[in-house]
Amino acid sequence: MSKVIALANQKGGVGKTTTAINLAASLAVLEKKVLIVDADPQGNATSGIGFDVRHVKASLYECLIDGQNPADVILNSETQGMDIIPSNIDLVGAEIEMLNMPNREKIMKQVIDKVRDNYDFVLIDCSPSLGLITLNALTAADSIIIPVQCEYFALEGLGKLLNTIKLIQGRLNQDLQIEGFLLTMYDSRLRLSNQVVEEVNKHFQEMVFKTLIQRNVTLGEAPSYGKPVVMYDASSIGAKNYLNMAKELLQKNNMTKIDSNQKKID
Repeated sequence: MSKVIALANQKGGVGKTTTAINLAASLAVLEKKVLIVDADPQGNATSGIGFDVRHVKASLYECLIDGQNPADVILNSETQGMDIIPSNIDLVGAEIEMLNMPNREKIMKQVIDKVRDNYDFVLIDCSPSLGLITLNALTAADSIIIPVQCEYFALEGLGKLLNTIKLIQGRLNQDLQIEGFLLTMYDSRLRLSNQVVEEVNKHFQEMVFKTLIQRNVTLGEAPSYGKPVVMYDASSIGAKNYLNMAKELLQKNNMTKIDSNQKKID
Protein backbone atom coordinates (compact mmCIF):
# COMPACT_ATOMS: atom_id res chain seq x y z
CA MET A 1 0.00 0.00 0.00
CA SER A 2 1.57 3.27 -1.10
CA LYS A 3 1.29 6.57 0.72
CA VAL A 4 1.15 10.05 -0.82
CA ILE A 5 2.56 12.81 1.40
CA ALA A 6 2.54 16.53 0.58
CA LEU A 7 5.22 18.77 2.07
CA ALA A 8 3.55 22.13 2.43
CA ASN A 9 3.81 25.49 4.17
CA GLN A 10 2.97 28.75 2.42
CA LYS A 11 5.90 30.34 4.21
CA GLY A 12 9.05 30.13 2.10
CA GLY A 13 12.48 29.01 3.25
CA VAL A 14 11.29 26.52 5.84
CA GLY A 15 12.91 23.43 4.32
CA LYS A 16 10.17 21.88 2.17
CA THR A 17 12.39 21.04 -0.80
CA THR A 18 15.34 20.06 1.39
CA THR A 19 13.03 17.69 3.23
CA ALA A 20 11.44 16.29 0.05
CA ILE A 21 14.85 15.45 -1.45
CA ASN A 22 16.53 14.13 1.67
CA LEU A 23 13.58 12.27 3.15
CA ALA A 24 13.03 10.58 -0.23
CA ALA A 25 16.70 9.60 -0.49
CA SER A 26 16.77 8.33 3.10
CA LEU A 27 13.67 6.21 2.50
CA ALA A 28 15.34 4.86 -0.66
CA VAL A 29 18.46 3.97 1.37
CA LEU A 30 16.11 2.09 3.72
CA GLU A 31 14.98 0.08 0.66
CA LYS A 32 11.69 1.86 -0.02
CA LYS A 33 10.75 2.95 -3.54
CA VAL A 34 10.00 6.67 -3.60
CA LEU A 35 8.66 9.14 -6.17
CA ILE A 36 9.14 12.90 -5.74
CA VAL A 37 6.55 15.07 -7.47
CA ASP A 38 8.10 18.51 -7.97
CA ALA A 39 5.07 20.80 -7.75
CA ASP A 40 7.08 24.02 -7.52
CA PRO A 41 7.75 26.05 -10.72
CA GLN A 42 11.23 26.87 -9.40
CA GLY A 43 12.13 23.21 -9.96
CA ASN A 44 14.52 23.11 -7.00
CA ALA A 45 13.74 19.48 -6.18
CA THR A 46 14.49 18.61 -9.80
CA SER A 47 17.84 20.42 -9.88
CA GLY A 48 18.65 19.34 -6.33
CA ILE A 49 18.92 15.70 -7.39
CA GLY A 50 20.99 16.38 -10.46
CA PHE A 51 18.70 17.31 -13.37
CA ASP A 52 19.03 20.53 -15.33
CA VAL A 53 15.54 22.05 -15.42
CA ARG A 54 16.41 23.84 -18.69
CA HIS A 55 16.77 20.47 -20.41
CA VAL A 56 13.68 18.78 -19.01
CA LYS A 57 11.62 17.78 -22.05
CA ALA A 58 8.41 16.88 -20.23
CA SER A 59 7.34 17.78 -16.72
CA LEU A 60 4.43 17.90 -14.30
CA TYR A 61 2.99 20.67 -16.47
CA GLU A 62 2.47 18.29 -19.42
CA CYS A 63 0.80 15.78 -17.10
CA LEU A 64 -1.62 18.35 -15.64
CA ILE A 65 -2.45 20.33 -18.79
CA ASP A 66 -1.88 17.98 -21.74
CA GLY A 67 -2.84 14.71 -20.05
CA GLN A 68 0.55 13.14 -20.67
CA ASN A 69 1.08 9.80 -18.95
CA PRO A 70 3.24 10.42 -15.85
CA ALA A 71 5.05 7.13 -16.45
CA ASP A 72 6.54 8.72 -19.59
CA VAL A 73 7.67 11.82 -17.67
CA ILE A 74 9.31 10.16 -14.64
CA LEU A 75 13.09 10.47 -14.42
CA ASN A 76 15.28 7.96 -12.56
CA SER A 77 17.77 9.62 -10.23
CA GLU A 78 21.26 8.39 -9.39
CA THR A 79 19.89 7.28 -6.01
CA GLN A 80 18.53 3.79 -6.55
CA GLY A 81 14.84 3.61 -5.68
CA MET A 82 14.23 7.37 -5.96
CA ASP A 83 12.48 8.82 -9.05
CA ILE A 84 11.00 12.22 -9.84
CA ILE A 85 8.28 13.86 -11.88
CA PRO A 86 10.24 17.01 -12.70
CA SER A 87 9.13 20.62 -12.85
CA ASN A 88 10.18 23.80 -14.59
CA ILE A 89 8.99 27.36 -15.07
CA ASP A 90 6.15 26.19 -17.37
CA LEU A 91 4.24 25.22 -14.23
CA VAL A 92 3.66 28.93 -13.50
CA GLY A 93 1.05 29.02 -16.26
CA ALA A 94 -0.66 25.82 -15.18
CA GLU A 95 -2.81 27.47 -12.49
CA ILE A 96 -4.38 29.85 -15.02
CA GLU A 97 -4.91 27.09 -17.59
CA MET A 98 -6.50 24.81 -14.99
CA LEU A 99 -9.10 27.37 -13.89
CA ASN A 100 -11.67 26.33 -16.49
CA MET A 101 -10.90 22.61 -16.43
CA PRO A 102 -13.47 20.20 -14.91
CA ASN A 103 -12.63 18.95 -11.40
CA ARG A 104 -9.68 21.33 -11.45
CA GLU A 105 -8.69 20.57 -7.82
CA LYS A 106 -8.37 16.83 -8.55
CA ILE A 107 -6.21 16.86 -11.67
CA MET A 108 -2.97 16.08 -9.81
CA LYS A 109 -4.67 13.23 -7.95
CA GLN A 110 -5.64 11.69 -11.29
CA VAL A 111 -2.01 11.99 -12.44
CA ILE A 112 -0.51 10.47 -9.28
CA ASP A 113 -3.08 7.66 -9.10
CA LYS A 114 -1.73 6.33 -12.40
CA VAL A 115 1.70 5.58 -10.89
CA ARG A 116 1.36 5.53 -7.10
CA ASP A 117 1.08 1.75 -6.88
CA ASN A 118 4.64 1.49 -8.26
CA TYR A 119 5.99 3.19 -5.13
CA ASP A 120 5.97 2.87 -1.36
CA PHE A 121 5.89 6.66 -0.96
CA VAL A 122 5.04 9.60 -3.18
CA LEU A 123 6.35 12.92 -1.79
CA ILE A 124 4.90 16.12 -3.28
CA ASP A 125 7.15 19.17 -2.93
CA CYS A 126 4.74 22.13 -2.84
CA SER A 127 5.50 25.75 -3.69
CA PRO A 128 5.35 28.38 -0.92
CA SER A 129 1.75 29.38 -1.64
CA LEU A 130 -1.80 28.16 -1.17
CA GLY A 131 -2.68 28.42 -4.86
CA LEU A 132 -4.44 25.91 -7.09
CA ILE A 133 -1.37 23.69 -7.56
CA THR A 134 -0.94 23.37 -3.80
CA LEU A 135 -4.68 22.68 -3.40
CA ASN A 136 -4.26 19.93 -6.01
CA ALA A 137 -1.35 18.49 -4.02
CA LEU A 138 -3.35 18.44 -0.77
CA THR A 139 -6.33 16.89 -2.54
CA ALA A 140 -4.07 14.17 -3.96
CA ALA A 141 -2.30 13.47 -0.66
CA ASP A 142 -3.08 11.00 2.10
CA SER A 143 -1.24 13.19 4.60
CA ILE A 144 0.82 16.34 4.97
CA ILE A 145 4.19 17.05 6.56
CA ILE A 146 4.51 20.69 7.64
CA PRO A 147 8.12 21.88 7.99
CA VAL A 148 8.49 24.63 10.62
CA GLN A 149 11.80 26.47 10.93
CA CYS A 150 13.15 27.13 14.42
CA GLU A 151 13.30 30.88 13.88
CA TYR A 152 11.35 34.04 14.66
CA PHE A 153 7.86 34.11 13.09
CA ALA A 154 7.95 30.29 12.92
CA LEU A 155 4.25 29.97 13.73
CA GLU A 156 3.25 32.87 11.49
CA GLY A 157 0.83 31.72 8.82
CA LEU A 158 0.34 28.24 10.28
CA GLY A 159 -3.22 29.14 11.25
CA LYS A 160 -4.06 29.95 7.62
CA LEU A 161 -2.52 26.67 6.46
CA LEU A 162 -4.46 24.68 9.07
CA ASN A 163 -7.70 26.41 8.02
CA THR A 164 -6.95 25.48 4.40
CA ILE A 165 -6.40 21.86 5.45
CA LYS A 166 -9.77 21.88 7.27
CA LEU A 167 -11.51 23.26 4.17
CA ILE A 168 -9.93 20.57 1.99
CA GLN A 169 -10.92 17.88 4.49
CA GLY A 170 -14.49 19.19 4.38
CA ARG A 171 -14.85 19.63 0.63
CA LEU A 172 -12.23 17.78 -1.39
CA ASN A 173 -10.33 15.16 0.60
CA GLN A 174 -11.92 13.99 3.82
CA ASP A 175 -9.14 11.43 4.36
CA LEU A 176 -6.34 14.02 4.49
CA GLN A 177 -4.37 13.73 7.74
CA ILE A 178 -1.54 15.76 9.23
CA GLU A 179 1.43 13.39 9.23
CA GLY A 180 3.31 15.75 11.49
CA PHE A 181 5.13 19.01 12.05
CA LEU A 182 8.86 18.79 11.29
CA LEU A 183 11.14 21.25 13.08
CA THR A 184 13.95 22.40 10.78
CA MET A 185 17.03 24.65 11.02
CA TYR A 186 17.43 23.83 14.71
CA ASP A 187 20.47 25.19 16.56
CA SER A 188 20.70 23.95 20.14
CA ARG A 189 23.00 26.88 21.04
CA LEU A 190 20.27 29.44 20.36
CA ARG A 191 17.65 30.22 22.98
CA LEU A 192 15.20 31.13 20.21
CA SER A 193 15.51 27.70 18.58
CA ASN A 194 14.74 26.00 21.88
CA GLN A 195 11.81 28.34 22.52
CA VAL A 196 10.30 27.50 19.11
CA VAL A 197 10.69 23.77 19.77
CA GLU A 198 8.98 24.19 23.14
CA GLU A 199 6.18 26.31 21.66
CA VAL A 200 5.44 23.97 18.73
CA ASN A 201 5.46 20.92 21.02
CA LYS A 202 3.12 22.71 23.45
CA HIS A 203 0.63 23.56 20.67
CA PHE A 204 0.75 20.37 18.62
CA GLN A 205 2.07 17.72 21.06
CA GLU A 206 2.02 14.23 19.51
CA MET A 207 1.72 15.70 16.01
CA VAL A 208 5.35 16.89 16.15
CA PHE A 209 8.11 14.61 14.85
CA LYS A 210 10.67 13.83 17.54
CA THR A 211 13.49 14.16 15.01
CA LEU A 212 14.93 17.67 14.78
CA ILE A 213 16.62 18.77 11.55
CA GLN A 214 19.66 20.71 12.70
CA ARG A 215 21.34 23.59 10.93
CA ASN A 216 24.04 21.97 8.86
CA VAL A 217 26.32 23.40 6.15
CA THR A 218 26.34 20.10 4.29
CA LEU A 219 22.57 20.29 3.75
CA GLY A 220 23.10 23.55 1.91
CA GLU A 221 26.07 22.28 -0.10
CA ALA A 222 24.61 19.01 -1.36
CA PRO A 223 22.05 20.48 -3.86
CA SER A 224 24.80 22.39 -5.68
CA TYR A 225 26.31 18.97 -6.48
CA GLY A 226 22.92 17.58 -7.51
CA LYS A 227 22.92 15.06 -4.68
CA PRO A 228 20.85 14.31 -1.58
CA VAL A 229 22.94 14.80 1.55
CA VAL A 230 23.07 11.06 2.29
CA MET A 231 24.85 10.58 -1.05
CA TYR A 232 27.00 13.69 -0.70
CA ASP A 233 28.23 13.07 2.87
CA ALA A 234 26.63 10.16 4.67
CA SER A 235 28.49 10.95 7.89
CA SER A 236 27.15 14.51 8.15
CA ILE A 237 24.67 15.64 10.79
CA GLY A 238 22.15 16.44 8.04
CA ALA A 239 22.32 12.91 6.62
CA LYS A 240 21.87 11.37 10.08
CA ASN A 241 18.94 13.69 10.86
CA TYR A 242 17.05 12.72 7.71
CA LEU A 243 17.78 9.01 8.12
CA ASN A 244 16.32 9.28 11.63
CA MET A 245 13.35 11.18 10.21
CA ALA A 246 12.80 8.42 7.61
CA LYS A 247 12.96 5.75 10.30
CA GLU A 248 10.49 7.68 12.45
CA LEU A 249 8.10 8.00 9.49
CA LEU A 250 8.32 4.26 8.80
CA GLN A 251 7.73 3.42 12.45
CA LYS A 252 4.75 5.78 12.58
CA ASN A 253 3.21 3.98 9.60
CA ASN A 254 4.07 0.47 10.86
CA MET A 255 6.27 -0.09 7.80
CA THR A 256 9.44 -1.24 9.50
CA LYS A 257 10.85 -4.02 11.62
CA ILE A 258 13.82 -1.97 12.83
CA ASP A 259 14.98 -3.10 16.28
CA SER A 260 14.67 -0.52 19.06
CA ASN A 261 18.45 -0.26 19.38
CA GLN A 262 18.65 0.71 15.70
CA LYS A 263 15.91 3.29 15.75
CA LYS A 264 18.19 6.28 15.97
CA ILE A 265 21.55 7.21 14.49
CA ASP A 266 23.60 9.41 16.85
